[in-house]
Amino acid sequence: MYLIVGLGNPGEEYAHTRHNAGFDAVDAIAGEVGARYWKTECGSLTAKGAYRDVDLVLAKPQSYMNTSGGPVKQLMNAYGVDAEHLIVIHDELDIDPGTVRVKFGGGHAGHNGLRSICDKLGTRDWSRVRVGIGRPPGRMPVVDWVLSLPKKEAADDFTYAVDRGAQAALSLVAAGLEKTQQAYN
Repeated sequence: MYLIVGLGNPGEEYAHTRHNAGFDAVDAIAGEVGARYWKTECGSLTAKGAYRDVDLVLAKPQSYMNTSGGPVKQLMNAYGVDAEHLIVIHDELDIDPGTVRVKFGGGHAGHNGLRSICDKLGTRDWSRVRVGIGRPPGRMPVVDWVLSLPKKEAADDFTYAVDRGAQAALSLVAAGLEKTQQAYN
């Protein structure tokens, strides 16, 4: 079994913003695997499905980005999932828009959602699917950038990267890290 967590913020005001790339990717995975029933458990919205005979729990923590670690740890405990079977999909400032990168382990690079997960799990060793959103233009504050909706061609890049991030997560399940990195990085 794999736990695939998309990071984001709950509420309509944050829907489809750059910071909610993880939520959007998990929604795309749910569509792909036919997971239609969402319920609230362990501080997250969850749905279950399977991909190539592997059981999946899809999750969107509802505690806001900065405290995502608590719900992730609760879900891992509830389902008996170890860190090697955790995949976290999140937005990444240091990757160009429209681009996806996959890695195992590493730091949090200032991303508060990742920091919270690292702190709660006591490890950094889990898979990450990083959806590139790029840096804000000019002197725009980062918080304004990540909480804004992409417009025009940036919206196309965002949608493409979210969909590609969803496929990369499913590739991690089916093909493993090395083959996924060769295909997506």
